[in-house]
Amino acid sequence: MLIQHYNYDQMFQTYMKDDFMKEFFEDSNVTDTLNILNSSGVATNFATNVVRVECSPVPCFYTSMSFFDRLQKESIVRENGSIAKCLDEFYEGFTIADELRKMLLVEDSDNYEIYTDQERDEFLFRLLKLICLGGPVCQYEDNIMPYFDTIKALYKNLISVQKDSKELLVSSIVYRFKGFDKDCMLVFPSNVEHEQNVAYAIIDPLKRHVAILQHRWVGSVW
Repeated sequence: MLIQHYNYDQMFQTYMKDDFMKEFFEDSNVTDTLNILNSSGVATNFATNVVRVECSPVPCFYTSMSFFDRLQKESIVRENGSIAKCLDEFYEGFTIADELRKMLLVEDSDNYEIYTDQERDEFLFRLLKLICLGGPVCQYEDNIMPYFDTIKALYKNLISVQKDSKELLVSSIVYRFKGFDKDCMLVFPSNVEHEQNVAYAIIDPLKRHVAILQHRWVGSVW
């Protein structure tokens, strides 16, 4: 996983997202500093020209880790934080050895529907999936707390909030994006499609900051 932060100097509106990201990849300050994770997981300078960017909005409304309380209610996580185990099975390259990974991946599992499709689309849930599933040599945790601590730290680092009356509201705007070269070939964040090969742009339109988060399923060819 790699996170890089940038500033920009003009107003941003949501209808500008595609032009914004295209201009991002054209800016010399970006091309000189933007890295990409190679097939060994090493950050190297991204030298390929991106001529087209596809952006998909990602909902981001939650401001509390209580979003994950139902994991304990459904006995996926025990009161002491330990993650309930299950018989080993393999699913599209993932090893599933606990109820948490099964809930994240297997649509016909008993607990898959404890989160709706809309909730699964939330950036906070995406971070849970990203961190828990990791890469092909991920050393999985037996307790949920290292996952929660990491997700909470990432979320606080990436997301800006504002107080409206007594309520905290997310002011950041999140997009999942892909970059393509002049031959319409996928080049960022990887040239291989995989659900763990992802890139997000987290834009703070008030502070005029943008964070680029990318995660690579190491082992795919770059």
